[in-house]
Amino acid sequence: MNSSLPDTTPVTDENLMPRLLRVAQHLSEQRDVPRLLQVLLDEALYLCEADTGWVWLYADGKPEPGLSCLCRRSGDAFLHEEASLFCPMARKRGLPEQCYEDGKPLAVDLSENGLSEEDRHLLDALAPDAGGLRLWPLRNHEGVVIGVLQLAYNRALPARLHRLGKHSDLIFQSLLTYAGIALSNLSQVQELKELLDAFIKVLAQAIDAKSPHTSAHCQRVPVITEMLAQAACEDDSDFADFSLDEDGWYELHVAAWLHDCGKLATPDSVLDKSTKLHTLHDRIDEVASRFAALRAEIQFRYEKACLLDPADEPASRERMEAEIGQLKEELAFLERINRGGEAMAEVDQQRVRDIAARRWTDAWGQKKPLLTDDEVYNLCIPRGTLTPEERQIINGHMDVTLDMLGSLPFPPKLRQVPEYAGGHHEKMDGTGFPLGLTRDQMSIPARIMAIADVFEALTAKERPYKTPLKLSEALGILQRMRDNDHLDPDLYRLFIRSRVWRQYAEKHLDPVQLDVEDGSAFL
Repeated sequence: MNSSLPDTTPVTDENLMPRLLRVAQHLSEQRDVPRLLQVLLDEALYLCEADTGWVWLYADGKPEPGLSCLCRRSGDAFLHEEASLFCPMARKRGLPEQCYEDGKPLAVDLSENGLSEEDRHLLDALAPDAGGLRLWPLRNHEGVVIGVLQLAYNRALPARLHRLGKHSDLIFQSLLTYAGIALSNLSQVQELKELLDAFIKVLAQAIDAKSPHTSAHCQRVPVITEMLAQAACEDDSDFADFSLDEDGWYELHVAAWLHDCGKLATPDSVLDKSTKLHTLHDRIDEVASRFAALRAEIQFRYEKACLLDPADEPASRERMEAEIGQLKEELAFLERINRGGEAMAEVDQQRVRDIAARRWTDAWGQKKPLLTDDEVYNLCIPRGTLTPEERQIINGHMDVTLDMLGSLPFPPKLRQVPEYAGGHHEKMDGTGFPLGLTRDQMSIPARIMAIADVFEALTAKERPYKTPLKLSEALGILQRMRDNDHLDPDLYRLFIRSRVWRQYAEKHLDPVQLDVEDGSAFL
């Protein structure tokens, strides 16, 4: 990196070219627009022997097209956009607009030329003592004017740019052309980055929109991921050697937003399976209708028994009420287990099979089991609402994620996005998916995302098959996963000690879930 510009070295014919080349190199090294314009302005002030200056950049929003002013505030060495000085293109044409629209340099001696009310207002704010002004258009690589450089003199306007020799105007215009191209390149890179960010977020929103039951998951996992990554960067013990520069942060940001992109290929019938009997609809209603038919049979038997033996009516009524009570209890049981949960006991699974063995009579007078084999299979799912086959389909989204991200021509600065995004279902002991990676085979960001993904899923408020877990429950599960070598132990410990869990919870969870203040019990 060259020393900051400008300096006070007199420019002679023999050192002019090296200086200009050094300026050009310094301009090309800048990575953001304000800093590039600051370098350009500082050098322009020196070469043109001006007292102050500022830059106008064209913007097609704000909310109307116009010129934004980047200038130095009092006592500040850096350029800032001054919103109050924005010049709409629809206003009466002033000097900045004239230079922008005509694409030609302007030199204005204020002792000989009056100013419009608009220009006087600008000078009162930016250079109240100005005696002369110079304006140059800034062009991009296509020759299109994208801004204006404006310099002010507290004295009479000099006839020529003495420090640049006899070809001063040509030399300075060439420097501005190079600066304009550098500015255009930076702007295009920023625009493409903003487009990529917007596309990534739209993609994540589309994934979340596929199912209301995972709504906002793709948007909240990046929050936890970046919070834990920040804690790792600040840690001076286990992660003393871990850090992320600007490019590393952006790479992690992209990966976190894209971590579930493979769910776009997951069938809605599986992704949306909110209960064990859900297909296109929740089949528990069909089961309930059979219970209603069975109840009608019981009532019919009661009425028939009363006709045959009126004296036995009390005993018949008692039997009917007992049988109907049992039906109600069994249907309530099926409705409860249909919602899924963290675990289903074997005794409950056997009860489902016993209920299925009961018979009911359909509309054609045929006796059939109260539950079909498929209904029994689904109702006996021991955890959650998915069968092993459906779980395999869900897990397949990681293969699709790796395929999708692996097919994209990521530039070198984003080359690790597939590895970060594709590793959040891996386990430290190698029993995870899709690649069965162990801890040593995974990067720290990928291991961070594994914790973020689990914690968000456990505490999410949109999962219909379970109530959102309280912090004590979620942290308890994470602790067991750490003990079983599923989560990185060092990152888990950092997650607890840095209180990332609490900071996230205070912003994104319901107050009823915040039942833990001190996480030391979960270390």
